[in-house]
Order: sequence, then C-alpha cells, then structure tokens
Amino acid sequence: MSAAGPLEVAVDRARCVGTGLCAATAPADLALGPDGRALARQGTAAALSAELAEAAEMCPVEAITVRRPATGEQVAPAY
Repeated sequence: MSAAGPLEVAVDRARCVGTGLCAATAPADLALGPDGRALARQGTAAALSAELAEAAEMCPVEAITVRRPATGEQVAPAY
C-alpha cells in the first residue's frame, strides 16, 4: 500500500444514522453536524490513523470511506 499523498475522507450523509460512534472514535477527523449526522472535518487526512480506520470499520451503515484520490483505492473500511 502506497503512502503517497493525502487521503480523501468522505461521509455519505444520506446513509448516516447519527450514532456518533465515529465522532467519538476519531474526533480529529469526524464530527456530528447540526442535523446529528456525521461529517468529515477536513475532507482529507495526511495518513490513515488507527482512530479513523476504526471509525470507518465500526460505522453500522458503512457511511464512512477513506480513499486514495489518485487511484480511487479504498483504504477504509477494509473489504
């Protein structure tokens, strides 16, 4: 797995059910918006932290994805 370039952090807000687990797990990368649904704080991450990977993995509706923009490779959640 290449570590070149920033990663794209995306939340499918239509799919999000607002459990808050992601924001509690990776508060540097994810937050809950005024509507109670998750959103990516920056939209990018320099690297895949353990917290961000865990948040993407534990989302009950798989609304969080982390990808390499250059290739489209999904790095979290793992398949």
